[in-house]
Amino acid sequence: MSTTFYLLFLLLLSITAATVVGITTVSSDIAALKAIKSAVNPATIPSYTCLYSWDFTSDPCSPPHVTHFLCGLSCSGNRVTQLTLDPAGYSGTLSPLISQLLQLTTIDLSDNKLSGPIPNSLFTLPNLQTLILGSNSFSGVIPPSITNLKKLQTLDISHNYLSGSLPNSLTLLTELTRLDLSFNKLTGPIPNLPKNLIQLALKSNSLSGYIQQQPFTGLTQLEVIELSQNSLTGTIPGWFFLTPSLQQVNLANNNFTGVEILKPVNDNSLVAVDLGYNKISGYPPANFSTYPMLASLTLSYNKLRGRIPLEYKRFSRLFLDGNYLTELSPEFFSRKVSISGSVGDNCLRKCPVTSELCLKKQKPLWICRQVYHGKLKLKL
Repeated sequence: MSTTFYLLFLLLLSITAATVVGITTVSSDIAALKAIKSAVNPATIPSYTCLYSWDFTSDPCSPPHVTHFLCGLSCSGNRVTQLTLDPAGYSGTLSPLISQLLQLTTIDLSDNKLSGPIPNSLFTLPNLQTLILGSNSFSGVIPPSITNLKKLQTLDISHNYLSGSLPNSLTLLTELTRLDLSFNKLTGPIPNLPKNLIQLALKSNSLSGYIQQQPFTGLTQLEVIELSQNSLTGTIPGWFFLTPSLQQVNLANNNFTGVEILKPVNDNSLVAVDLGYNKISGYPPANFSTYPMLASLTLSYNKLRGRIPLEYKRFSRLFLDGNYLTELSPEFFSRKVSISGSVGDNCLRKCPVTSELCLKKQKPLWICRQVYHGKLKLKL
């Protein structure tokens, strides 16, 4: 009985070994991998990198990978499913033959120096879920054909040189939850957005125009909005802060001139709002204090004037420096209140230098009198 069991075990082992040895990557995938390596400048492929280990004298998907194909790709059976190059500073272009890797679910080529346009053929991959090309030197526009990636969940092409406007057809990417196109040269208005987005990052582009309601309609899962360092303008609408799941908003370094009067809310997820470095004038919006979860508020370097709302003392982080504010309640400095931040570089008459909030000096009296047309009589 034991002999029979042993013979069956050896038979099973030999079949398994034969199966492993028998794995042969499909020829179209091998051709694509060869083209991808060939499109990279050989001088930027040091011996310690993934691409250096791509030696096509062995099969890419056949284990064990002892000396060849040590990293940079993963397979399922005889098809390549992940292309994840190491951040080694590879330069060159991305071969259009990447489209032959039909079973790819993940592409991550981030933190290299690849340049030129993103090949249109890439947008035909039917199973792609993650596309990360951040921190390279890709240029050109984002074509409407990107919406062919029906299964895409993560799109990150930040820190490149993409230009042109964003296509409204992005709404067709119904599975997309994370979109990061920050630090490019994108222009035009904010387009209509995919309804399942959780994170939206378009920081440091040249986007312009007003914040319209249509692009954000139906985005019930959106938690993070990063639109700082653009050229957006007009009044920030009150509905914008009522997006159901919204937790973090950064609209700093734009050209906004006002904040619409906010409705008091009891059920809201906002934790942090940054509206610094805009052109917002008038009084500080007091209703921000009604947002139950809001802990950090930044309105630095705008054109705010008048008193700092006493209700702001409930925030744990408060940055109001660089405005023309004139009044601050002593209650901000009681032992029961713990606030980090700054109210310096304003026109406050009583701001104790012993407080962290007051470390920055206030504006000279003559500047404040000029802003208030000589009506500010008291000494600072």
